[in-house]
Amino acid sequence: MKRALAALVLSLFAVSAAAQQATYAQRNLTPEAALKAARAALAVCARNGWQVAVAVTDRAGVPLVMLRDRHAGPHTPETAINKAYSAITFKIDTLALAEMTKPNEAASGIRALPRVVAVGGGRNIESAGSIVGAIGISGAPGGPNDDVCAKAGIAEIADDLEF
Repeated sequence: MKRALAALVLSLFAVSAAAQQATYAQRNLTPEAALKAARAALAVCARNGWQVAVAVTDRAGVPLVMLRDRHAGPHTPETAINKAYSAITFKIDTLALAEMTKPNEAASGIRALPRVVAVGGGRNIESAGSIVGAIGISGAPGGPNDDVCAKAGIAEIADDLEF
């Protein structure tokens, strides 16, 4: 009888523990922080003479902010959004993603997926060890230059993020 009671208590405890793990909390970037990062990235690109679009997404890749220089190409807003989305999706900056997915690499097929942009300029934004959003830049001459602006946007909000 004692064993049966002990087994019942243990099984109830296991059910209770499982129920507690049925939900979780997650951190996300605020629209205010997204706007601050986007403005800073746009300003750095403008100082370098690059007309770009900047997009900042939440942790799910959903756009929070998109800013476009008046002279940036019409393709740049969507490309910036998709660079941020690509960084979030694969949890890696898009410069590294470009290297990993070159032709004849094992992961080269990733480039054929919808919305994937394997060109520099997409970076994850982290806070307290978690990815909380991403930034994407499009329009500077080359992915490495887009990446410069993305890093500047993240640097602008670094003190606001928890580490």
